[in-house]
Amino acid sequence: MINAVGNRMTREIARQQKLADALERTQIQISGGKKLLRMSDDPVAARRIATIGTTQASMTAWSANVNAADALVSQADGVMKSVSNLMTRARELTLSAASDTTNPADRATIAAELGTIADELDALAATRDSNGEPVFATGTARVMRFDSDLSFAPVPSAADVFVVGGNSLSTGIRDAAAAVAAGDKAMMGTSITALGTAISHAADKHAEIGLSGGRLDRIGDGLAARGITLKDERSTVEDTDLDVAIAELKAQDLTLQAAQAAFAKINRQTLFDILN
Repeated sequence: MINAVGNRMTREIARQQKLADALERTQIQISGGKKLLRMSDDPVAARRIATIGTTQASMTAWSANVNAADALVSQADGVMKSVSNLMTRARELTLSAASDTTNPADRATIAAELGTIADELDALAATRDSNGEPVFATGTARVMRFDSDLSFAPVPSAADVFVVGGNSLSTGIRDAAAAVAAGDKAMMGTSITALGTAISHAADKHAEIGLSGGRLDRIGDGLAARGITLKDERSTVEDTDLDVAIAELKAQDLTLQAAQAAFAKINRQTLFDILN
């Protein structure tokens, strides 16, 4: 009989320890804000949290690339506006120089301005971003990754933008300047045609850059939406539901207090009381 009582008390002590452990666990979940205290608590949920965390880290990098590409596209857009204005001005000057009413002195002035425009175009082609890198890559266009299976060059290479028909835009303008300075109307006519082609080429590249900007906006919006979804899912799996946890804590506390009170009452009984 005594052994039976002892065993019962041992079991009760073990039960109360489990209740106390559960209570402590709930307190930690509330204070820390996380449901899982170790992977073994819920291996499936732990693996999902790890997967989400990896994806979130990748998305942070992709979002940073979108922002960097946006800045690059914005800078390239400004450069292309200047290129368009300079090319248009160069063609207007060459047309003016080809007129029969233009005298040699005026042609010399026009030729000098065309040379200046060519120099400005060379400077624009060499524009650098905030990191000191060329906006228009000198080799292959700079490709950037924006998702696990999505990467492209937001801005074309310098050769793609500033070269047409095998000649750079600035070379075409210097050819026009040479024709104007020499008073060679045939060469001026050729230059006018070439400049018209170059203007169309620059406009096409400008439009291409604009399309990249729109595409980046859509990618950025998509990443932001996915980020919110992943954050919500991770919170559901990982974060403590305070309302539920607090209610559970109160219930656990009441259960433990009741068990302790009952155990104390039994423990006060004498062996004679138990035997009776």
